[in-house]
Amino acid sequence: QVQLVESGGGLVQAGGSLRLSCAASGTIFSINTMGWYRQAPGKQRELVATKTSGGSTNYADSVKGRFTISRDNAKNTVYLQMDSLKPEDTAVYYCNAIAGSNPYYTNYWGQGTQVTVSS
Repeated sequence: QVQLVESGGGLVQAGGSLRLSCAASGTIFSINTMGWYRQAPGKQRELVATKTSGGSTNYADSVKGRFTISRDNAKNTVYLQMDSLKPEDTAVYYCNAIAGSNPYYTNYWGQGTQVTVSS
């Protein structure tokens, strides 16, 4: 089992910055990919950014050049630095971890943290 605890959400004005953190605990040795997803009211949950244990990153087109994902393997923590925030970035942000080995993977989710960007 993997437990994920997020922090760092809040209210910020458009153009501002926020940094989200997600600390993993439990069977962390089994984690390969960690990332962030978000869900705005009335919309489906969508990928924001992911980073594999090998260092490969993937970003949604809407956040490329503004958001940066990073991992501190020693602290078992993944971060999302969000710059140049826009009102459309407003959503609940969820940390995600994929653990296991092919073909037995398990998705784990954090409880979510609210990010609100005012115009």
